[in-house]
Amino acid sequence: MTGTGAGVLLLGVRHHGPGSARAVRAALEAARPRIVLIEGPPEADPLIPLAAGEDMRPPVALLAHAVDEPGRSAFWPMAEFSPEWVALRWALDHGVPARFIDLPATHTLAWERDTDGTGRDGDAGPPEPDVRIDPLAVLADTAGYDDPERWWEDVVEHRGLGEGDAYAPFAVVEEAMTALRDVYGSGGHQRDLVREAYMRLQIRAARRETGDDAVAVVCGAWHVPALRRQSTVAADKALLKGLPKTKADLTWVPWTYRRLARAGGYGAGIDSPGWYGHLFAAPDRPVERWMTKVAGLLREEDRLVSSAHVIEAVRLADTLAALRGRPLPGLSETTDAVRAVMCDGSDVPLALVRDRLVVGEVLGEVPPAAPAVPLQRDLDRLQRRLRLRPEAQEREVELDLRGETDAERSRLLHRLRLLGVDWGRRQASRASTGTFRETWRLRWEPELSVRVAEAGVWGTTVLAAATGRAEADAVAARSLAEVTALAEQCLLAGLSEALPAVMRILADRAALDADVGHLAQALPALVRALRYGDVRGTDTGALTEVAVGLARRIFAGLPPACAALDADAADEMRRHVDAVHGAVGLLGDTDGGGTGGTRGGGAAGLRPRWYGVLRGLSGRDRVPGVIRGRAVRLLLDGGELDPDEAARLMGLALSRGTPPGEAAAWIEGFVGGGGGGMLLVHDERLLALVDGWLTGVPAEAFTDVLPLLRRTFGAYEPGVRRTLGELVRRGPGRRAGGAPGGSGLPGFAADLDEVRADAVVPVVRLLLGRADDGERNETVGAGT
Repeated sequence: MTGTGAGVLLLGVRHHGPGSARAVRAALEAARPRIVLIEGPPEADPLIPLAAGEDMRPPVALLAHAVDEPGRSAFWPMAEFSPEWVALRWALDHGVPARFIDLPATHTLAWERDTDGTGRDGDAGPPEPDVRIDPLAVLADTAGYDDPERWWEDVVEHRGLGEGDAYAPFAVVEEAMTALRDVYGSGGHQRDLVREAYMRLQIRAARRETGDDAVAVVCGAWHVPALRRQSTVAADKALLKGLPKTKADLTWVPWTYRRLARAGGYGAGIDSPGWYGHLFAAPDRPVERWMTKVAGLLREEDRLVSSAHVIEAVRLADTLAALRGRPLPGLSETTDAVRAVMCDGSDVPLALVRDRLVVGEVLGEVPPAAPAVPLQRDLDRLQRRLRLRPEAQEREVELDLRGETDAERSRLLHRLRLLGVDWGRRQASRASTGTFRETWRLRWEPELSVRVAEAGVWGTTVLAAATGRAEADAVAARSLAEVTALAEQCLLAGLSEALPAVMRILADRAALDADVGHLAQALPALVRALRYGDVRGTDTGALTEVAVGLARRIFAGLPPACAALDADAADEMRRHVDAVHGAVGLLGDTDGGGTGGTRGGGAAGLRPRWYGVLRGLSGRDRVPGVIRGRAVRLLLDGGELDPDEAARLMGLALSRGTPPGEAAAWIEGFVGGGGGGMLLVHDERLLALVDGWLTGVPAEAFTDVLPLLRRTFGAYEPGVRRTLGELVRRGPGRRAGGAPGGSGLPGFAADLDEVRADAVVPVVRLLLGRADDGERNETVGAGT
């Protein structure tokens, strides 16, 4: 039996239960113990005073990580409605000593390493192989409920405290848990026996200090029967003998409602932390206040929700609770009412309510005085200086790298990604395709604190750690492409000290790698990195030299590498040719960036040499058709081949002597990919050649080439396919009136149609913001 005058006050709770939290506060107020013992790692006792600070705002968590292996960690989360947090704050507010009495983290983390198990209920780490029962689920099923959360709401959250007996709720819970443990023992979790032995020893020590009637213990209700059970000190110490150990560091870290939820992977989590936080904080009329919150959220999303909707939703929730025999509306009733009244029966806006309010996006805060690894302190300093506040809610940030602050933000995010701290995810920018703009999606997750601690082995500042990690990754890289990607990351992150080491390894790998495919994979990333020197002020001279050398080796090795390839290898090599073509175009336009630019050192002469390689590929019989076709297309697009010569080469490739499969591959190389359809639309001579060849393919060969042709033409935009169909229907090479000539499409004649060009001038001027410039309104389209 629990209560004052009957030994230790055992307060069995549900972790993160607002009803338990209210009951704990009432029991402590009634008992006024001289010491409060709380389930948690004892190494965190020195951190308890920090919980009283004004800058400590739950949800927060105690983080324990192994000193020699920071990635091995465990969390003990607490929200404002967690009974443990309420007990902690009560003790601090009343000047009563508080201690944690669970198994020390030094054993928990070592055990986690040796047994691949977990610590306290729901701590980080994979589950143990044995199956643990859910006490709430068993009790709910016994009471005839199919939902443990609904049962908990009815019997705990929706009932008030007993008149004059603050201990009655705990006596009932202890009785239920005793019955369950009589049936299930430790519930399939053998580590509980060791933890409970340690807790009994700590309770005995506290009783010796203060007396039997002056100790209150706040722990999971499952443990209460075991802590009540009489056992000898020798028996408890025997269970603890020989436990593995590892050195551990502990601190407070911010936590989030999302990670407190069971759906977030937290084993002792709940389904609706935002809802529970509301129930705990609401002084009265919780349903009415909740509906008002929901209405405010939906209004922010431009949904028409009025006060009348709120009133009607409250009435409907009350009615549903009465029909279902519940004492008060719970989450299921309020959710059904919101769906029917405020969401017009749709689950789409309801999903927003669940994400933002039922689960919630609250991120806790910890005081600067909390212990932290030096790397975390440097990161905190940078976040404050750059005004990049960690938030639980995902948000999009646009960075203009031409500004110093945004450039520093970009470097910080790239450095963190290099360290494995994925606070931000790079997105395609909608505002611009230039290299001076970046778009990021930011969301801070509690696990990132572990990643920061883990990255602390590389350095004490973000810059030093990223530099050390980049140099180590370069040494460990297994392919040339990995090293070039790392060089690109170094430029993005502004790691000027790491870049020379990475470049040395890159040059060595490039000199030893003779595989043209590997070289072709590496070149684009290398050339992309060169482009960043313009807006980031990075010296890329050494990078230019390596890129130029890499390109020359590709030019020399590509022709023999393209000979005698099967269909799959030819298609892959065609992609390499495209990548190299784009890279050479960029490399020929750059001056090398920074002070080490070497435009005169060979980069400017690469493009003519590359076109010479393409001419050689276009005329070699042993080169697969898809590569020859692509070479002709690239030469045509680059202005190195006139349309008449392109038409001649296509005619040769599609002649009757060419096998249908090889001809179809040539077509795929020539008109496949971006812009191929528009090429046929603009030049009906080429379309006529394709159409003539296709109509002449023998019936027995048509089935073989059809998949290849479908892949080629099926990739075109619907409008392009429709235009090509119209051209083929009336006959390529003939005008709409029947006369042969150029394109029959309006606007695609051989000469400029100035009347049509003039028609678009007002719209273009409006887009350019010059619609009011009356002086040049008469400018013809050709001169705009």
